Amino acid sequence: MTKPKAYSVQVQNLDYSYEDKKILQDININFKENKFYSIIGPNGSGKTTFIKNLSKILEPKKNSILIEDKDIISYKNKELAKKVSTVPQNTILDFDFSALDIVLMGRSPYISRLQSENDKDMELVKNAMEMTNTWQLREKNISSLSGGEQQRVLIARALAQDTKIILLDEPISHLDLYHQVELLDTIKFLNRDITIITVLHDLNLAAQYSDEILLMSKGRIISQGSPEEVITKKNIKEVYNMDVHLLKNPSNGRPHIIPISKSLENKKELYAT
Repeated sequence: MTKPKAYSVQVQNLDYSYEDKKILQDININFKENKFYSIIGPNGSGKTTFIKNLSKILEPKKNSILIEDKDIISYKNKELAKKVSTVPQNTILDFDFSALDIVLMGRSPYISRLQSENDKDMELVKNAMEMTNTWQLREKNISSLSGGEQQRVLIARALAQDTKIILLDEPISHLDLYHQVELLDTIKFLNRDITIITVLHDLNLAAQYSDEILLMSKGRIISQGSPEEVITKKNIKEVYNMDVHLLKNPSNGRPHIIPISKSLENKKELYAT
């Protein structure tokens, strides 16, 4: 008998509205265990709202999101925090905590009010900070760190939370190129045992690291599948209204796009006349 596919997250007929404005419409997808998923799409396509529903920051309708076959609404917050960790977009860290304090917060679902951190907690925190290259920042005030350093500390907190599902909303937006690649390499390494669902704006990095990609537009999933199935000239034109050159990444054969500037094309026509 064939073993059924294992899903970390199941999304069924998900809709979501802010007041009278519908943001998400009829989202259906199953996220498999230990896969790397990227969500791409233009601004305003519903990517962040989708992540917030998956993390229950925004509460979805009943039975529209299942975490390990259980309705997300039925989870208590502390119970859900042992299943799913989240790195939100644009978190403001303007308070008097060290970087170590912030990462230790990732252990709070496992520690009762009267307990303090044990050796296991400290080991997980140190490992998470070393993996994100933030251990050397542990004694620094979080508000004194750069945006990129703060972002890496928040990702370390999510890793220290020791969940099987990690949601990330634009995790590399404040990072320079070196730290973007370093961080995505780390996440991909952890992906052997963790389901990763992340919003990315860089389509080439999404293609390079993802097992599957979701392309969203106007609150709907327009295309989903492998990078080769989703990153196509037709899809990019339809969703981003942009023509691109589509190449193969020489290191892994994944699709690599080069945008065609409309202004440069117009200049070529001008110079040709």
